[in-house]
Amino acid sequence: MQMRSSYLNRLTMSSPYNPPTSDEGYLREFNDWHPDFAMLVAQENHIQLGEAHWEVIQLLRSTYEVTHISPNTRALVKLVKTQLGPQKGNSPYLMQLFSGKPAPIACKIAGLPKPKQCF
Repeated sequence: MQMRSSYLNRLTMSSPYNPPTSDEGYLREFNDWHPDFAMLVAQENHIQLGEAHWEVIQLLRSTYEVTHISPNTRALVKLVKTQLGPQKGNSPYLMQLFSGKPAPIACKIAGLPKPKQCF
């Protein structure tokens, strides 16, 4: 079993908010998500959340509420392109925002399960 990551340990020590997560740090329950959780996960991945990140996070959360699917990178690019336009719906843009691994990191930050086709 993997150890809980340091962001979750910091969260546990500094806040009564302690949502259940998988060994990899993904929330077990979609409704347990909070923006503080997103900021801690982002910080652990050396990401400073800005307006562009929150736009993708909100898109992921609203889409997941309907589909109950965490998109892999190809599906994420297509979703962002469809909803936010071609300037944002491309791999280089999303890799820049989410440290080269857009789908698993964006899904984790957004409180979604790990995408099934991401390793």
